[in-house]
Amino acid sequence: MHRILPRVAAMAFAVTAAAAMAQQTAPPSSPGNPPAAPARPVFDDAGTVHVPAFELPPSPFSSAEAQRFMTFRAHIKPPSLSAKDDIVTNRHAIDALMGSQIGAMQALYPVDIVEDSVAGVPVRIVTPHGKSYDPDRVLINLHGGGFSTCWGSCSLLESIPIAGLGGYKVISVNYRMGPEATHPAAVEDAAAVYRDLLKRYSPHHIGVYGCSAGGSLTAQLAAWLPTHGLPQMGAAGIFGAGGVRFQSGDSAWIAAYIDGSFPPPAKPGETPIDMSHGYFAHADMADSIISPALHPDVIAKFPPTLLITGTRSMDMSPAIVTNSALIKARVPATLIVGEGMGHCYMYMPGLPEARDAHQAIVDFFRKNLQ
Repeated sequence: MHRILPRVAAMAFAVTAAAAMAQQTAPPSSPGNPPAAPARPVFDDAGTVHVPAFELPPSPFSSAEAQRFMTFRAHIKPPSLSAKDDIVTNRHAIDALMGSQIGAMQALYPVDIVEDSVAGVPVRIVTPHGKSYDPDRVLINLHGGGFSTCWGSCSLLESIPIAGLGGYKVISVNYRMGPEATHPAAVEDAAAVYRDLLKRYSPHHIGVYGCSAGGSLTAQLAAWLPTHGLPQMGAAGIFGAGGVRFQSGDSAWIAAYIDGSFPPPAKPGETPIDMSHGYFAHADMADSIISPALHPDVIAKFPPTLLITGTRSMDMSPAIVTNSALIKARVPATLIVGEGMGHCYMYMPGLPEARDAHQAIVDFFRKNLQ
């Protein structure tokens, strides 16, 4: 039975509790007793760093709102869900947690929402309320949720700001997820919607973006299209993710202990926590579709790409690795790293950093969907 992340709000760092960390305190100093030297990391022969416990205050470079939020985390109780909860329970729980932000997002960016289907795939069509939208350009949103949850809420939190602020039609795709489906079902559904839109839009006028699992899936789609005889999208937005597998790189370890929304990677002999609920059970996580940033010939065919991550997010390493691969392949790429920000901070409309990210996304698509 696949284990599910007990802190089901891992896709929503904004509503999870902070990780419990041991506090190391030095003995009080006095005129005759100078303060003890701070503890230092220890490096072993395998190259592993043994890090002492330390205190990390809110970044002075983050907004006042973000700093206040960090004080609230001391009082946020994590959901009492366990690995024994079924997928339906987990989906309801994460939508309830994430859904608390939807009203604020709609108040900031008024939109109209219509449930529909494209190429037989369920979708939401989100357009700005009370004003026209660009008739020649369209955006596809691929929602976050660990490839197993969050269609109900992440879809809206990602689509509402870009449709409302940018004046775009955003088509959010309810792609197949685990445990009901396995890879490559999600990218097949995304490709089916994209293929259908090619009947009405130039590929240069179609942008695709998503956060977390949706960001990863956007990278997968950019790798998938050229290998399946389809023209490349006009621009890609990879947020809270990269073109390599999750739970990898330095940031996966660091964020586990300074943010706590995700656990650290499994150590040798441990069973990894499977947030995808079996979606990647039979997949090679290093293959050219799942991890295109590891394949220079594949990522060289990517469109202009915007990546967004945060200094306290587990996805920072995948974003950096992907940005570096794009630059090496001479693909236009922009990397935004939110100071003091965690995973998919764009979900929090109350943060100036999130609103800045929304504007940056809109500006990116305006520039590149020409």
